[in-house]
Amino acid sequence: MKRDKISLGHGSGGLLMSQLIKEVILKHFDNKILERLEDAAELPTAKGKLAFTTDSYVVDPIFFPGGDIGKLAICGTINDLAMKGAIPKFLSFSLIVEEGFAFRDLEKILKSASRTAKKAHVDVVCGDTKVVERGKADKIFITTSGVGIIRQNLGKGKIRIGDRVMVSGTIGDHGIAVMNERLNLGLQFDVKSDVAPLHPLVKNILDASTGVHFMRDPTRGGVVSVLNEAVEGAEYGIVIEEGSLPIKRQVRGASEILGLDPLYIANEGKFIAVIARKNATKTLRIAKSHPLGKNAALIGDVVREPKGVWLKTKIGGVHPLLQLEAEGLPRIC
Repeated sequence: MKRDKISLGHGSGGLLMSQLIKEVILKHFDNKILERLEDAAELPTAKGKLAFTTDSYVVDPIFFPGGDIGKLAICGTINDLAMKGAIPKFLSFSLIVEEGFAFRDLEKILKSASRTAKKAHVDVVCGDTKVVERGKADKIFITTSGVGIIRQNLGKGKIRIGDRVMVSGTIGDHGIAVMNERLNLGLQFDVKSDVAPLHPLVKNILDASTGVHFMRDPTRGGVVSVLNEAVEGAEYGIVIEEGSLPIKRQVRGASEILGLDPLYIANEGKFIAVIARKNATKTLRIAKSHPLGKNAALIGDVVREPKGVWLKTKIGGVHPLLQLEAEGLPRIC
């Protein structure tokens, strides 16, 4: 990895970010918990296991169709805990605000974050606030951390050949909604960010099915990045079916205009699950019975060969889905 200077690509969720974490950051913070590189750390306690996670949000613009940076920060941290099979309990909420930022916008963001946390039955119990000089930040950045109680262990180590792959809803909504707003594309369609707390849906699935092996929300880098993480170093591959992918017509059209692939676009209210084959149909039915999972679909399989991640097209061809060096849409979360 070229190490002269940090580029936007190093925060994209693609290969450059992976190299930055593994080759630069991890060597300074080497421990068994961190080296798993999961969305939430698993912490053993005398009375069970806790999940602990942290994330920063720098989305541009800070208000977008379907949400804002405050709602995004609360949901993003809740979802990282849920993907670990945990019940979210407590959050921190820290602000870096640029001098000159409007109080009315700050109030709007805080009200949105508070409303989202209360609706999710999660308490914000601590935080921090810093103000920096004008021009030293971009309006407002938010960092949240979260703690939850693990009720079922999930992880890539549990994935088995023959498992099925499910996505909980339509792909690419968040990234397209944000880019349409940021670039003033003027695309006339009803696509909003999918930002939402996923733990109620996850709870329904885990309560009813013991066959879920792995969950991850496809944020930066989208579905392809999650699937490539799942197969990294593994003795199996994943093949997904193009015809099974739930993608809104408007998202597909906007992606073509922007020269993007929806499979690489960030989502903020969806998850990928890898499920034991015998439980897959039942899990899909449970997902579809919840408002956040009404468009869920089984999209592929874990296979012995070929290794890696592959897309089977509608006409029967197969081609690899490689992780990009850097994401095409910076600062969407």
